Amino acid sequence: MHRRNLFIAGKPTSLFTDFQMEVSGAPILVQSIAQKDVQSAVPPQYIQPPENRPTKLANENATDHKIPTIDLCKDKDLNLLREEIEKACIDWGAFHVINHGVPNPLLDEIRNAGSSFFEDLPMSERLLYACDSNSPASEGYGSRMLVASDDAVLDWRDYFDHHMFPLSRRNPSRWPHSPSNYREVVEEYSDQMKLLAQRILGLISTSLGLSSSFIDDAMGELYQNITISYYPACPQPELTLGLQSHSDMGFITLLIQDNVAGLQASKDGEWVTVDPVSHAILVILGDQTEIITNGIYKSCQHRAITNSNKPRLSVATFHDPAKTTTVTPAFKPHKYHPVLYGDYVSSWYTKGPNGKRNLDALLI
Repeated sequence: MHRRNLFIAGKPTSLFTDFQMEVSGAPILVQSIAQKDVQSAVPPQYIQPPENRPTKLANENATDHKIPTIDLCKDKDLNLLREEIEKACIDWGAFHVINHGVPNPLLDEIRNAGSSFFEDLPMSERLLYACDSNSPASEGYGSRMLVASDDAVLDWRDYFDHHMFPLSRRNPSRWPHSPSNYREVVEEYSDQMKLLAQRILGLISTSLGLSSSFIDDAMGELYQNITISYYPACPQPELTLGLQSHSDMGFITLLIQDNVAGLQASKDGEWVTVDPVSHAILVILGDQTEIITNGIYKSCQHRAITNSNKPRLSVATFHDPAKTTTVTPAFKPHKYHPVLYGDYVSSWYTKGPNGKRNLDALLI
């Protein structure tokens, strides 16, 4: 690690020394850095280059753009529903769903379980679930999932990642015991999210004139991860990102937020804050959906910003194909090269996300 001096008001700070001591014998956890009593500035490893810094924060979102909300109630006209999904997928690559069939108490329980892990357990207990720092996507508690290299700028975020589907990947012994219902809640939430993802993928398929099972069949065996992300309050939110700009690798992500704004989506060259909607679930299209729809529907480029007042929590559930699956556009002429998903994942983690550059590399 190379030393990089940080200057505040023209004077060097000892913050780097504190940070260096923090990482010398333990994983880098943002929450422990944020909780330092002397914390008045972020360590240099978390300072984004000027072109990546947020130009406006969540409470400064002055725009007419707003992520659409789609009602999935069972008696809704299917043609109208497909039209709404088509428009949202073309315009945004994302939309909220309400009346989605997932019990509201379960949404509250998964948020509460995540908050309890990050805010109630002492660090010594949380570290019992630390993920493998040498693997970019290992299960457990960590902070460096999207880091492409040792000198990359770090996100102001900690997370707990759970491997859920196929069931052979599900290992509750690697999940926390506290709160007492943690494992039960995560398993029920996983099952409900899988059903909802398959329903939405069916609607996306039929909105394009394809069979309702087309995308689900193309995906093959579904791989699901649940990532609970915790974004501590940040002393300098104008310099940092909670999560760098990217589009998700797989087919579809289902995300819930707490009541703290921070997620932003790219729309017409502008970053738009996705305000939390009580008990709604945010659907985010991934790169494989853009590929299989031949670019008719776009994956959503998004990021997370930080704030100086309070922590923020979100729960993202990713639905991806097996790494042995080849994803091919459903329409001709093809605008994207077919891609073996395992190769796509490897490229994504090797090069880093940096917006949608990995997807753009497949354009014909």
